[in-house]
Amino acid sequence: MNNSIKQWPEQERPRERLLQQGAESLSDAELLAIFLRSGSKQHSAVELARLLIQHFGGLNPVFDSSLEDLCQFHGIGDTKYSQLMAVKELGRRYLKHHLYQGMDLSRSDLIRDYLRYELIGETQEVFAVLCLDSQLRKLDFKKMFFGSINYCNVSINQVLRYAIQKQATYIVIAHNHPKGFAKPSREDYDLTQQILKACELVEIRLLDHIIIATEQSYSFTEHGLLKSMTTMPK
Repeated sequence: MNNSIKQWPEQERPRERLLQQGAESLSDAELLAIFLRSGSKQHSAVELARLLIQHFGGLNPVFDSSLEDLCQFHGIGDTKYSQLMAVKELGRRYLKHHLYQGMDLSRSDLIRDYLRYELIGETQEVFAVLCLDSQLRKLDFKKMFFGSINYCNVSINQVLRYAIQKQATYIVIAHNHPKGFAKPSREDYDLTQQILKACELVEIRLLDHIIIATEQSYSFTEHGLLKSMTTMPK
């Protein structure tokens, strides 16, 4: 049996479908297969991509995996690993190019994508702050506090000093859950409420608190939790 994608009908090949229908028409496995270019004796590139995504639990964990873990799969070696890491870095740089100082961040999806690229590869919990001016343009971004796999100690005073130093009108705070879901903990709610109240005292507006997990993200603003933080939703 020949597993080569070249033997597939042209209209079913990922590269041809991408050119005809656009990248959004392809599945994660098909997009990954285009970068892999070839599979193994046992599997086509698409089949290999599906195996990788199933094994690691998603597309993002594939890109975050080590060379040792990926090379357990036939068809993956130093060359393909280097290609995957290059693709990951290109994606990060492409997004950052649109989010340099002075760029408009009024679109919440851009902020979320930017924070995902900054935090998704971290193996420990990281707390970060994004500073924006009055026109919602990026002033600065900083990973401020680093913790363990599920906890990070945050100094609210340092957060405020940083925002004031950058002359921020708005800030977005974010942290990651390296080994879990994006659902906030009781501590996350309490910290957000404390920072919200502290920001009001110095006339800086907290726009959002975003939690980044492997395949999910959580926005406090989208859940209506920055206006009233008195109750924790179930």
